[in-house]
Amino acid sequence: MKKKFTLSLILLTALVTLSGCQSIQNWFSNFREEWLGLDMTVRTFDENSQLIDEMSGTSLSISRNDDFDSVDADGTSNADSTVLKITLGKYEIDHVGSSLIAAEEGLEDIFAKYQSSVSIENTDRSVPVLNRMVSSFKNDFTGKAKVILIRSQNGTPLATYVGNKVSLYASDAPKTSELLIDGKRLIIYRCDYTIYDRELLEQ
Repeated sequence: MKKKFTLSLILLTALVTLSGCQSIQNWFSNFREEWLGLDMTVRTFDENSQLIDEMSGTSLSISRNDDFDSVDADGTSNADSTVLKITLGKYEIDHVGSSLIAAEEGLEDIFAKYQSSVSIENTDRSVPVLNRMVSSFKNDFTGKAKVILIRSQNGTPLATYVGNKVSLYASDAPKTSELLIDGKRLIIYRCDYTIYDRELLEQ
């Protein structure tokens, strides 16, 4: 009985510790999106960052539409479809081409609070390789305070998000990046973007 209690305590402690890990939170977010859907708003934009349409739902997920994958000579999928499959409750939407941003409920686009362009001057000496190693570690485990400036495909400013714990992840969907911002999912499709350390912009 004592061993079971000790084992349970160890597992509980491990879960609590890992729950603060960005990679674990990202896994849970992906799991929720796949099986339950997320409470998200999806917006699409033209090349001048003008809103085309907006959809919101409490059970939303986005993935690559593998119906459009090409196949090799053996009939094996190349996993190269450029079409997104958006599931909104019981409805399905296919999307390709225009810029798309999907933000989980609780994320705020603060684009209006920032200027259209950002000028940075930093004369601090640093070791780039070491900086990249530290950034990679923080991306996976703790996240970093970041500002995400998103632009349309022709470079027109489109949206801005800020978070205290931000991590960037690859997606199997085409031309798509996924971020975890303070535990909330942000999906960016066919957009230009720059992710700054927030300290850099606050100097």
